[in-house]
Amino acid sequence: MLGAHLNPQQYLARCAEEFGRLDLSQTAGLADEIYSAYQDGRFVFICGNGGSGSNSSHFCEDLGKSTLRREDFTNDSVKRLKVLSLTDNTPYILAWGNDEGFDRIFVEQLKNFASPDDVLIAISGSGNSPNVLNAVEWGNRHNLRTWGITGYGGGKLKSLGKNNLHVPLDDMGLVESIHLVLFHWILNDVYGRINKVGRHAG
Repeated sequence: MLGAHLNPQQYLARCAEEFGRLDLSQTAGLADEIYSAYQDGRFVFICGNGGSGSNSSHFCEDLGKSTLRREDFTNDSVKRLKVLSLTDNTPYILAWGNDEGFDRIFVEQLKNFASPDDVLIAISGSGNSPNVLNAVEWGNRHNLRTWGITGYGGGKLKSLGKNNLHVPLDDMGLVESIHLVLFHWILNDVYGRINKVGRHAG
């Protein structure tokens, strides 16, 4: 844990250093994918465990609500992004986890909800979470557009997903923090495209 050895200034400087090492075309590519799903009316599914599960829920909430303008909240005719975090249906997760195993809690939900060309965003800092890998393997077999969001060396997920957004850093806290910052930029970019504001105006 880097924060155990670095003071706050050093920790944030290391975080800034890691941002400079990223392949930002991956971040832009995920924004493109989500906007394309919005345009086509396709679903975006997100999953992860622990801190990545929290990021999954956070990203889902942001994409579902904060891609709308406030004046459109009560307008039933406004098109919305179809997005669902597979981490948030607790009874469903507990039923599959208890009866069939924790490694199936995401894939079994996809079997109910997903269709070809839907997007699956699978977040795993290590890249080796079995339940995340199972979901991506199923998604690949059923023609979903799969994205692995990874840290460390990327694990199995880095090569398993059809696309990858990778933070090459061996510290889970910083990996998850950087993922969330990138997700917030993606939200802003998708909002700008949907609502034709900022650099997307005109």
